[in-house]
Amino acid sequence: MRRGNILPESSKRAYTGEVNSSDAMPVAQLTLEIRIEHAQSLKDRRQVVRSLKDQLKQGFNISVAEMDEAVTWQSATIGIVAISRSRDYLHGLIEEVERAARRMLNELGAELADSFWEYLES
Repeated sequence: MRRGNILPESSKRAYTGEVNSSDAMPVAQLTLEIRIEHAQSLKDRRQVVRSLKDQLKQGFNISVAEMDEAVTWQSATIGIVAISRSRDYLHGLIEEVERAARRMLNELGAELADSFWEYLES
């Protein structure tokens, strides 16, 4: 029985620590600032944030995380990240995610107070 790396010797690539520009992929980061006026407790806030995160993860191929601690019941910051070889694809995806988040928040009784996004080159 053979153990270890199963790739043939010709398929192996040495890791040099250098990034080849053709291997670099853009990463889009979207930040959502949310207002939850009706929240009377941390439980109310958590329900809105958890529901938004779950719906966005289910509907899109993205990573979603709460970015701040629950300092106030009536606000939250959500971070969303996506990666692709195509900047055009990311641009369209982020715009679609932002529209969907705005609609979802309205349905949850909250509002999107602000949003901003940027590209990060890996």
